[in-house]
Amino acid sequence: MTALSLPNESIFPYLTPIELFKEKDIVKVCAPMVRYSKLAFRKLVRKYDCDLAFTPMIVANSFIKSIKARDNDLTTSFDDKPLIVQFAANNAQDFAEATEIVAPFVDGVDLNCGCPQRWAMAEGYGASLLKKSDLLCDMIKQATSRVNRADFTVSMKIRIHADIRETVDFCQKVEKMGLSFLTVHGRNKYQRCEPVDFDAIKIVKDSVQIPVIANGDIRSMDDVSRVSDSTGVDGVMSARGILANPAMYSGFFDTPLHCIQDWVDIALSLGTSFSIFHHHLILMLEHLLPKAERNVFNSLASTSAVLDFLRENVGIK
Repeated sequence: MTALSLPNESIFPYLTPIELFKEKDIVKVCAPMVRYSKLAFRKLVRKYDCDLAFTPMIVANSFIKSIKARDNDLTTSFDDKPLIVQFAANNAQDFAEATEIVAPFVDGVDLNCGCPQRWAMAEGYGASLLKKSDLLCDMIKQATSRVNRADFTVSMKIRIHADIRETVDFCQKVEKMGLSFLTVHGRNKYQRCEPVDFDAIKIVKDSVQIPVIANGDIRSMDDVSRVSDSTGVDGVMSARGILANPAMYSGFFDTPLHCIQDWVDIALSLGTSFSIFHHHLILMLEHLLPKAERNVFNSLASTSAVLDFLRENVGIK
């Protein structure tokens, strides 16, 4: 079911993002991940104590121009809540129009200001926006003006600048434009595997009044506690960690078999494409299978072959 055709009569009790930040000591978040944080995976992690989920990044310009793009990019359901749509945009009009389209069906929108990939930077998306605070202030202002809902959030996901003083100045400027909360990835746009700078995240948290989510190398509840204690943030966001172990927020150090079974059931019931269905399993099974068996599983080319392998080798129906 697409987000733009949800039945009005569907009622599902849940906490909005604003309520989550008020009521929980630490909000546990599933990151926006291209190809991976789609409906089936969001449903899975919600079963294992994930409080808030994001869609994959959606290019706002294509989204507002094409109904087909909307149907392909944004699929949800009445119980897929709370949900935030992340957009890539490079101008205020596109971001505001995309926000207005999705506002009746989701709980907020998020502007990607952290993607360091070359294609995104070349198009003026992602981390290229970090040096354009005036433009970003206009984008936030126009998006918030399009939605007349007190519980609707307009947020932003960023990477830090090499000079943390730039980041603080940047964050304080966009906060004044009505930003609801901020997610901070503790690396700059040139870094990939370097250690996350949690000290920088703490400085950002201490410099603004809105909630702050820490992102980067969150792989277990031990990491959640450590980062929460050291930074004082209001939430944590996991990407690679939750892909490898969708049950991490429930305290599991590795993906339990019943979580793998849940993935199979959910993914098949929603008609998930084979490539996504299979790749999620590759990540979940890495700790369970010896290298030789992993090589066999990773080379499988059909859903039936995957199900046969899981039944014979893992005990998954």
